[in-house]
Amino acid sequence: MDQTQIGKFIAKRRKDKRLTQAQLAEMLNITDRAVSKWETGKSMPDSSIMLELCKILDISVNELLSGEEISKESFEQKADENLLDMQRKDENNISKNMVITSIFSAVLLVGVTVCIICDLAVGGKLTWSAIPILSVLLVWAVCIPTVIMGKKGLAVSMGTFSALIIPFLYLLSRFLRVWTIFSMGSVVAGVAVIFIWILAALFKRIGKDRIFVFWGVTFLLLIIFEFIMNIVVSWMLLELTFNLWDMLSVFVLFILTFICFLCDYAKRKGMMK
Repeated sequence: MDQTQIGKFIAKRRKDKRLTQAQLAEMLNITDRAVSKWETGKSMPDSSIMLELCKILDISVNELLSGEEISKESFEQKADENLLDMQRKDENNISKNMVITSIFSAVLLVGVTVCIICDLAVGGKLTWSAIPILSVLLVWAVCIPTVIMGKKGLAVSMGTFSALIIPFLYLLSRFLRVWTIFSMGSVVAGVAVIFIWILAALFKRIGKDRIFVFWGVTFLLLIIFEFIMNIVVSWMLLELTFNLWDMLSVFVLFILTFICFLCDYAKRKGMMK
Protein backbone atom coordinates (compact mmCIF):
# COMPACT_ATOMS: atom_id res chain seq x y z
CA MET A 1 0.00 0.00 0.00
CA ASP A 2 1.31 3.41 -1.05
CA GLN A 3 0.03 6.14 1.31
CA THR A 4 0.87 8.90 -1.16
CA GLN A 5 -1.05 7.19 -3.95
CA ILE A 6 -3.98 6.50 -1.62
CA GLY A 7 -3.98 10.17 -0.60
CA LYS A 8 -4.06 11.36 -4.20
CA PHE A 9 -6.89 8.92 -4.93
CA ILE A 10 -8.94 10.23 -1.98
CA ALA A 11 -8.38 13.80 -3.19
CA LYS A 12 -9.43 12.87 -6.73
CA ARG A 13 -12.62 11.10 -5.62
CA ARG A 14 -13.47 13.96 -3.26
CA LYS A 15 -13.15 16.48 -6.08
CA ASP A 16 -15.17 14.23 -8.39
CA LYS A 17 -17.94 14.38 -5.79
CA ARG A 18 -17.58 18.20 -5.68
CA LEU A 19 -16.74 18.16 -1.97
CA THR A 20 -14.31 20.38 -0.11
CA GLN A 21 -12.05 18.99 2.57
CA ALA A 22 -14.18 20.75 5.18
CA GLN A 23 -17.41 19.23 3.81
CA LEU A 24 -15.95 15.72 3.74
CA ALA A 25 -14.59 16.19 7.25
CA GLU A 26 -18.01 17.34 8.52
CA MET A 27 -19.70 14.29 6.98
CA LEU A 28 -17.23 12.03 8.80
CA ASN A 29 -17.32 14.09 12.04
CA ILE A 30 -13.58 14.78 11.89
CA THR A 31 -11.43 17.84 11.16
CA ASP A 32 -10.41 19.03 7.70
CA ARG A 33 -6.83 18.76 8.92
CA ALA A 34 -7.24 14.98 9.13
CA VAL A 35 -8.52 14.90 5.53
CA SER A 36 -5.56 17.04 4.47
CA LYS A 37 -3.15 14.57 6.08
CA TRP A 38 -4.77 11.69 4.16
CA GLU A 39 -4.50 13.50 0.84
CA THR A 40 -0.86 14.43 1.37
CA GLY A 41 0.04 10.87 2.35
CA LYS A 42 0.97 11.75 5.94
CA SER A 43 -1.57 9.38 7.46
CA MET A 44 -4.25 6.82 6.64
CA PRO A 45 -7.98 6.93 7.40
CA ASP A 46 -8.84 5.20 10.65
CA SER A 47 -10.47 1.79 10.23
CA SER A 48 -13.49 2.98 12.23
CA ILE A 49 -14.47 5.47 9.50
CA MET A 50 -13.06 3.70 6.45
CA LEU A 51 -16.38 2.15 5.42
CA GLU A 52 -18.22 5.47 5.76
CA LEU A 53 -15.49 7.21 3.75
CA CYS A 54 -15.76 4.63 0.97
CA LYS A 55 -19.53 5.03 0.92
CA ILE A 56 -19.23 8.82 0.54
CA LEU A 57 -16.59 8.55 -2.19
CA ASP A 58 -18.49 5.70 -3.87
CA ILE A 59 -15.56 3.28 -3.88
CA SER A 60 -14.76 -0.06 -2.28
CA VAL A 61 -12.32 -0.59 0.58
CA ASN A 62 -10.19 -2.57 -1.84
CA GLU A 63 -9.99 0.42 -4.19
CA LEU A 64 -9.19 2.74 -1.29
CA LEU A 65 -6.30 0.57 -0.12
CA SER A 66 -5.07 0.19 -3.70
CA GLY A 67 -5.23 3.92 -4.35
CA GLU A 68 -6.95 3.48 -7.71
CA GLU A 69 -10.16 2.36 -9.34
CA ILE A 70 -10.16 -1.39 -9.96
CA SER A 71 -11.79 -3.24 -12.81
CA LYS A 72 -13.80 -6.38 -12.13
CA GLU A 73 -11.12 -8.51 -13.79
CA SER A 74 -8.32 -7.39 -11.43
CA PHE A 75 -10.46 -6.93 -8.31
CA GLU A 76 -9.57 -10.28 -6.73
CA GLN A 77 -5.87 -9.90 -7.52
CA LYS A 78 -5.76 -6.44 -5.94
CA ALA A 79 -7.56 -7.76 -2.86
CA ASP A 80 -4.90 -10.46 -2.46
CA GLU A 81 -2.11 -7.89 -2.88
CA ASN A 82 -3.62 -5.62 -0.24
CA LEU A 83 -4.01 -8.51 2.19
CA LEU A 84 -0.38 -9.52 1.65
CA ASP A 85 0.78 -5.93 2.19
CA MET A 86 -1.17 -5.73 5.45
CA GLN A 87 0.25 -9.09 6.55
CA ARG A 88 3.83 -7.93 5.85
CA LYS A 89 3.20 -4.69 7.73
CA ASP A 90 1.86 -6.62 10.75
CA GLU A 91 4.86 -8.98 10.68
CA ASN A 92 7.30 -6.06 10.53
CA ASN A 93 5.54 -4.36 13.44
CA ILE A 94 5.67 -7.58 15.50
CA SER A 95 9.41 -7.95 14.81
CA LYS A 96 10.10 -4.34 15.81
CA ASN A 97 7.97 -4.69 18.95
CA MET A 98 9.80 -7.85 19.99
CA VAL A 99 13.17 -6.09 19.66
CA ILE A 100 11.92 -3.13 21.70
CA THR A 101 10.45 -5.52 24.29
CA SER A 102 13.76 -7.36 24.63
CA ILE A 103 15.73 -4.12 25.07
CA PHE A 104 13.19 -2.71 27.54
CA SER A 105 13.20 -5.91 29.62
CA ALA A 106 17.01 -6.14 29.54
CA VAL A 107 17.40 -2.54 30.78
CA LEU A 108 15.02 -3.16 33.69
CA LEU A 109 16.74 -6.46 34.50
CA VAL A 110 20.14 -4.74 34.61
CA GLY A 111 18.69 -2.10 36.95
CA VAL A 112 17.28 -4.76 39.30
CA THR A 113 20.55 -6.71 39.24
CA VAL A 114 22.58 -3.61 40.11
CA CYS A 115 20.27 -2.85 43.06
CA ILE A 116 20.55 -6.42 44.39
CA ILE A 117 24.36 -6.46 44.07
CA CYS A 118 24.73 -3.10 45.83
CA ASP A 119 22.35 -4.13 48.61
CA LEU A 120 24.18 -7.42 49.24
CA ALA A 121 27.59 -5.76 49.05
CA VAL A 122 26.70 -3.10 51.62
CA GLY A 123 24.49 -4.96 54.07
CA GLY A 124 25.12 -8.63 53.35
CA LYS A 125 21.39 -9.23 52.81
CA LEU A 126 18.45 -7.89 50.83
CA THR A 127 16.99 -4.80 52.52
CA TRP A 128 16.20 -1.60 50.58
CA SER A 129 16.56 -3.31 47.18
CA ALA A 130 13.08 -4.80 47.60
CA ILE A 131 11.59 -1.34 46.95
CA PRO A 132 13.11 -0.80 43.46
CA ILE A 133 12.55 -4.48 42.63
CA LEU A 134 8.82 -4.19 43.36
CA SER A 135 8.65 -0.88 41.48
CA VAL A 136 10.46 -2.26 38.43
CA LEU A 137 8.21 -5.33 38.34
CA LEU A 138 5.14 -3.09 38.44
CA VAL A 139 6.50 -0.87 35.65
CA TRP A 140 7.39 -3.92 33.53
CA ALA A 141 3.97 -5.55 33.98
CA VAL A 142 2.16 -2.32 33.13
CA CYS A 143 4.29 -1.25 30.17
CA ILE A 144 4.96 -4.57 28.42
CA PRO A 145 1.46 -4.99 26.84
CA THR A 146 1.74 -1.55 25.20
CA VAL A 147 5.32 -2.18 24.13
CA ILE A 148 4.34 -5.47 22.46
CA MET A 149 0.90 -4.60 21.03
CA GLY A 150 1.20 -0.83 20.58
CA LYS A 151 -2.07 1.11 20.87
CA LYS A 152 -4.03 -2.14 21.17
CA GLY A 153 -2.19 -2.90 24.40
CA LEU A 154 -3.09 0.36 26.16
CA ALA A 155 -6.30 -1.08 27.61
CA VAL A 156 -4.38 -4.14 28.85
CA SER A 157 -1.75 -1.89 30.45
CA MET A 158 -4.45 0.16 32.16
CA GLY A 159 -6.15 -3.00 33.38
CA THR A 160 -2.84 -4.35 34.70
CA PHE A 161 -2.11 -1.11 36.53
CA SER A 162 -5.64 -1.07 38.02
CA ALA A 163 -5.23 -4.66 39.25
CA LEU A 164 -1.68 -4.39 40.62
CA ILE A 165 -1.43 -0.93 42.20
CA ILE A 166 -3.26 -1.88 45.43
CA PRO A 167 -1.23 -5.11 46.00
CA PHE A 168 1.93 -3.11 45.24
CA LEU A 169 1.07 -0.53 47.91
CA TYR A 170 0.25 -3.31 50.38
CA LEU A 171 3.61 -5.05 49.86
CA LEU A 172 5.40 -1.70 50.07
CA SER A 173 3.69 -0.81 53.35
CA ARG A 174 4.46 -4.25 54.80
CA PHE A 175 8.12 -3.98 53.83
CA LEU A 176 8.56 -0.42 55.16
CA ARG A 177 6.25 -1.15 58.12
CA VAL A 178 4.33 2.06 57.45
CA TRP A 179 0.63 1.18 57.25
CA THR A 180 -0.29 4.72 56.10
CA ILE A 181 1.24 3.94 52.72
CA PHE A 182 -1.43 1.33 52.13
CA SER A 183 -4.37 2.91 53.98
CA MET A 184 -4.02 6.32 52.37
CA GLY A 185 -2.27 5.25 49.19
CA SER A 186 -4.92 2.70 48.25
CA VAL A 187 -7.68 5.33 48.49
CA VAL A 188 -5.70 7.83 46.43
CA ALA A 189 -4.76 5.12 43.91
CA GLY A 190 -8.39 4.00 43.66
CA VAL A 191 -9.55 7.52 42.83
CA ALA A 192 -6.66 7.92 40.36
CA VAL A 193 -7.53 4.64 38.60
CA ILE A 194 -11.16 5.72 38.19
CA PHE A 195 -9.95 9.07 36.81
CA ILE A 196 -7.66 7.33 34.29
CA TRP A 197 -10.48 5.10 33.01
CA ILE A 198 -12.78 8.12 32.68
CA LEU A 199 -10.11 9.85 30.57
CA ALA A 200 -9.73 6.75 28.39
CA ALA A 201 -13.49 6.57 27.79
CA LEU A 202 -13.53 10.32 27.11
CA PHE A 203 -10.76 10.06 24.52
CA LYS A 204 -12.54 7.17 22.80
CA ARG A 205 -15.76 9.18 22.74
CA ILE A 206 -14.31 12.48 21.51
CA GLY A 207 -11.59 11.08 19.25
CA LYS A 208 -8.12 12.35 18.43
CA ASP A 209 -9.43 14.74 15.78
CA ARG A 210 -10.89 17.00 18.49
CA ILE A 211 -7.88 16.79 20.75
CA PHE A 212 -8.35 20.32 22.11
CA VAL A 213 -11.82 19.41 23.41
CA PHE A 214 -10.36 16.29 25.03
CA TRP A 215 -7.68 18.29 26.84
CA GLY A 216 -10.17 20.98 27.82
CA VAL A 217 -12.47 18.44 29.46
CA THR A 218 -9.44 16.72 30.98
CA PHE A 219 -8.33 19.92 32.69
CA LEU A 220 -11.87 20.44 34.02
CA LEU A 221 -11.89 16.89 35.38
CA LEU A 222 -8.48 17.51 36.97
CA ILE A 223 -10.04 20.35 38.96
CA ILE A 224 -12.73 17.99 40.22
CA PHE A 225 -10.07 15.33 40.87
CA GLU A 226 -8.00 17.78 42.92
CA PHE A 227 -10.99 18.72 45.08
CA ILE A 228 -11.85 15.04 45.65
CA MET A 229 -8.25 14.21 46.58
CA ASN A 230 -8.09 17.11 49.02
CA ILE A 231 -11.36 16.03 50.65
CA VAL A 232 -10.13 12.43 50.97
CA VAL A 233 -6.72 13.39 52.37
CA SER A 234 -8.24 15.97 54.75
CA TRP A 235 -10.69 13.36 56.03
CA MET A 236 -7.94 10.79 56.60
CA LEU A 237 -5.54 13.25 58.25
CA LEU A 238 -8.32 15.03 60.15
CA GLU A 239 -7.04 18.41 58.99
CA LEU A 240 -7.62 20.75 56.08
CA THR A 241 -5.03 20.24 53.33
CA PHE A 242 -6.37 22.68 50.72
CA ASN A 243 -3.97 25.62 50.56
CA LEU A 244 -2.82 28.53 48.40
CA TRP A 245 -0.95 26.27 45.98
CA ASP A 246 -4.09 24.23 45.39
CA MET A 247 -6.03 27.41 44.62
CA LEU A 248 -3.28 28.50 42.22
CA SER A 249 -3.32 25.14 40.42
CA VAL A 250 -7.12 25.32 40.06
CA PHE A 251 -6.77 28.80 38.56
CA VAL A 252 -4.11 27.56 36.09
CA LEU A 253 -6.29 24.60 35.11
CA PHE A 254 -9.21 26.95 34.43
CA ILE A 255 -6.98 29.05 32.16
CA LEU A 256 -5.75 25.94 30.31
CA THR A 257 -9.35 24.77 29.89
CA PHE A 258 -10.36 28.10 28.38
CA ILE A 259 -7.36 28.06 26.01
CA CYS A 260 -8.16 24.51 24.83
CA PHE A 261 -11.81 25.28 24.06
CA LEU A 262 -10.79 28.55 22.38
CA CYS A 263 -8.30 26.63 20.18
CA ASP A 264 -10.98 24.08 19.27
CA TYR A 265 -13.37 26.87 18.26
CA ALA A 266 -10.67 28.54 16.16
CA LYS A 267 -9.80 25.23 14.55
CA ARG A 268 -13.41 24.46 13.62
CA LYS A 269 -13.82 27.95 12.14
CA GLY A 270 -10.70 27.50 10.04
CA MET A 271 -8.76 30.20 11.88
CA MET A 272 -5.96 27.77 12.71
CA LYS A 273 -4.64 24.52 11.29
